[in-house]
Amino acid sequence: MRMTFAIGAIALLAACGDDSSSAPDSSASSETSVLDIKKMSLREKVGQMFFVRPEALDTSIHWNEYQDLPDYKLQQVNKIMLAVNKEYPIGGMILYAHNIENEDQLADFIVDIRKLNGSPLLAIDEEGGRIARIANNENFDVPKYESMAAIAESGDPSEAYKAAFTIGSYVKEYGFDIDYAPVADVNTNPENIVIGARAFSDDPETAAEFVVSYLNGLDSAGVIGTLKHFPGHGDVKTDTHSGYAETNKTWEEMLKCEMIPFKAGIEAGAQMIMTAHIAAPKVTGDDLPATLSSVILQDKLRGELGFKGIIVTDAMDMGAITTQFGNAEAAIKSIQAGVDVVLCSKDFTQVFDAVVNAVEKGNIKETRIDESVKRILELKAKK
Repeated sequence: MRMTFAIGAIALLAACGDDSSSAPDSSASSETSVLDIKKMSLREKVGQMFFVRPEALDTSIHWNEYQDLPDYKLQQVNKIMLAVNKEYPIGGMILYAHNIENEDQLADFIVDIRKLNGSPLLAIDEEGGRIARIANNENFDVPKYESMAAIAESGDPSEAYKAAFTIGSYVKEYGFDIDYAPVADVNTNPENIVIGARAFSDDPETAAEFVVSYLNGLDSAGVIGTLKHFPGHGDVKTDTHSGYAETNKTWEEMLKCEMIPFKAGIEAGAQMIMTAHIAAPKVTGDDLPATLSSVILQDKLRGELGFKGIIVTDAMDMGAITTQFGNAEAAIKSIQAGVDVVLCSKDFTQVFDAVVNAVEKGNIKETRIDESVKRILELKAKK
């Protein structure tokens, strides 16, 4: 079953389609999703807003650090997951490197994931470069890329299109719907230990060109791309995987730098944007991570930038969230702030129940849930 991708052929196809746009079909009717929402229970609706790790459905697994997860080697849907999923539907699942062994295992795993309650979408982080769950697995024969920064050094945005089309083609072939890429951050801080060469450039205009080209490449391959990490992780020194991080820029400063690639991506039709767990006190007036900030998500991203697609959080089990907030508290705050998809909540079942309870008590309006579920169902209808 081993797949070998012909780089030359894919590059030729990519070059032929370089003018394609990733703009969603604005003519798509919302009637079906509205009717579906009316038929759904509250638990079914809340479930659509959770995209989880496989381990979230296996309540026998308890972990504290990321490095604990590979030891469990969860690479198939088991009986515990099926039992939990009956009461806890999910809108999507993300697979990490430790969940993927080889082509046969991945194919079987995805077939079973597709059968889970909630009709989950499948997502992966496959940027190219050091963040590539499939390409960096020696059991997969797919093209590898040094980094996005190296691609941008060519000076030719069509190279980003070709790379993304290639990545999108094998991601699609293996069964994924969503790629959490491209990185739309501008790598302006040399002390940044998180982004670096994952970003295309330290120049916002250059980054914007390559981001749009990459996004279009994924779209041409039939994969949903995701701009990340809003409102920009490129000028932050600390790592949000471990704890609090912030940018000291004002919104006016961000508009001249960080927002340029995001605005270009939105104008090109980006369907998803991932938040960063960074605080922007000179924008919001507080130290809330952007993921939990209605100022960042509603006032700026939705209001000022006009983004109408799906807002997905960065993983909620990262230290920037878990060291400051309880898991349920963070999920509730993120939904109140305007996110559509809560990604990788720790202690998923407890968090799920807490969100349902918050809606029942009126702390989250059910109309707020419906807004997000409508977007998610419309995205599923397009895939």
